[in-house]
Amino acid sequence: MLKKIKLIFGSVREYKKYAILTPIFMIFEALIECVMPFLMSALIDSVDRNVTELNNISDIFKPTVYVNEGLGFSMYVTIFGIMVLLVVLAGLSLTCGILGGRTAAIASVGMGTNLRRDLFAKIQSFSFANIDKFSSASLVTRMTTDVNQVQMAFQMMIRIVIRAPLMMVFSAIMAFISGGVMACIFVVLVPIIAFGLFLIVKKAMAIFLRVFKRYDKLNESVEENVSGIRVVKTYVREDYEKGKFNRASDDMTDDFVTAEKIVALNNPLLNTTIHVSNILVIGLGTFFIYRSTVDSSFWAKLTVGQMSSLITYGIQILMSVMILSMIMVMLVMSLEAIRRISEVLLEEPSIRNPENPIYEVKNGDITFKNVSFKYKETAERCALSNIDLNIKSGEFVGILGSTGSGKTSLVNLISRLYDVSEGAVLVGDEDVRNYDLKVLRDNVSVVLQKNVLFSGTIASNLRWGNKNATEEEMTKACKICHAMEIVNAKPEGFDSVVEQGGANFSGGQKQRLCIARAILKKPKIMILDDSTSAVDTKTDKMIRKGLKEDLPHMTKIVIAQRISSIEDADKIIVLDDGHIDSIGTHEQLLKSCKIYQEVYYSQNRIGGENNATSSH
Repeated sequence: MLKKIKLIFGSVREYKKYAILTPIFMIFEALIECVMPFLMSALIDSVDRNVTELNNISDIFKPTVYVNEGLGFSMYVTIFGIMVLLVVLAGLSLTCGILGGRTAAIASVGMGTNLRRDLFAKIQSFSFANIDKFSSASLVTRMTTDVNQVQMAFQMMIRIVIRAPLMMVFSAIMAFISGGVMACIFVVLVPIIAFGLFLIVKKAMAIFLRVFKRYDKLNESVEENVSGIRVVKTYVREDYEKGKFNRASDDMTDDFVTAEKIVALNNPLLNTTIHVSNILVIGLGTFFIYRSTVDSSFWAKLTVGQMSSLITYGIQILMSVMILSMIMVMLVMSLEAIRRISEVLLEEPSIRNPENPIYEVKNGDITFKNVSFKYKETAERCALSNIDLNIKSGEFVGILGSTGSGKTSLVNLISRLYDVSEGAVLVGDEDVRNYDLKVLRDNVSVVLQKNVLFSGTIASNLRWGNKNATEEEMTKACKICHAMEIVNAKPEGFDSVVEQGGANFSGGQKQRLCIARAILKKPKIMILDDSTSAVDTKTDKMIRKGLKEDLPHMTKIVIAQRISSIEDADKIIVLDDGHIDSIGTHEQLLKSCKIYQEVYYSQNRIGGENNATSSH
């Protein structure tokens, strides 16, 4: 755990000086606040000893002699001098407190900012296999709630965790100096209140730790509802979603209420202990003061000033114990947050750049050599098995197969979104594991079925493919995939606003814009993963024609459910349950591949089984 804490707090970096200054200010503040009651007792005793000589206001400037029996030295002071010193010390304490609060805030907020950046950067380096380990809702919670928890804990550590123990220790020392044997009252009371607070903290802590899982569930409910709001409204499931959210929210509320009820016992326990402390100090103190005045040989000497300082020191000691108990709750809660955050930071990306990467992809040739692939090493069966495949640069290749047959898994290996479990995938006659990741993925464009447009403009979205693309280049790319009509239909053209997630565009429009974005990368290989499913067959055909005629040297791989989308491909790969069933042209597969025949006849509604039989 120490390693994880060190990792998290390493994010302080450039704010380290503020993190160091804060404890220094807290030390001075604690020292000053512990000295002030001592001076107050000196002031009270000075007035008490010289009360008969104080006839007018000017007498406060006359030197008085204050003898401290406990310390064994005499001080020549004036009442006014003590008063001025108290005001100065109060000002210094206030200044130290303000500066300590400011530096603590800067250090903690800075650490939180760096921690969020570190988390986000780490997530960006993850492969799909890494991301699969964490749910998106959990990652959001770790970057928000958990980081806030750690940020608060860090601020407490450098400020209150330093101040409270120092106040307790300094107050205890000063209590023995001022009150001698009377300070033993706190030796008895502190363990009692500490034990009571320990029981409270232990009970509340278990509940607070459970709240983190509730946060994940709540965020998951919100995320699913927002991302699927169209489905929710289509099926009129708003009430169900409200109930789902309310249940998650109520569970979290119940835990918080239960925990806070337990923590609320802190104040009654503290107040009771303080009252008992004051009663004992005043009661015994009055007895000792009286015996000191009537019997000079009495072993316990005490003055009125010393008794008043004992009351103050007692409150400071007991308050420090309570504050430490509350901090313990926060720190233990932060340990769980630290564990969750460090899980992400310590997660090693499963896909890394090689030591001496290749920075050039020669061509769009693709070769699969006896490839097998599992999503997890512990999986019982492979998603792909014994794949041997050759695709020449510039070829138009179609991939067909039922749901779960491994189509997307196959193309994900080309851009090295996952690494093979066995065998090798070659692009441009080189193993993809030898390439620089950025270079490889710049040369392999993937357009997914579920396309994503980001908030901004059409131009800003297209320039994800090429940040320096000119309007002429964007126009050319849009013409190839017949997306120019989308741009022309908007009054602002390429500067038209795109709402979050492309909500103001239809599914087919988003698909065409995403294809144009991929074209702008000028890759050697383009993969369309069922990315024309939302466009009509006529537009689909025109897109394929544009890709073949305008980008003849680019290798084009199209995953499709409709045979009409791939029937003019140079070769069609039919996948079945993670292995290649057949490879051939449309005509060849109609004669020899039963799976292809079934799909073709079902889509064209001709003949059914009779045609399938006659084809044999």
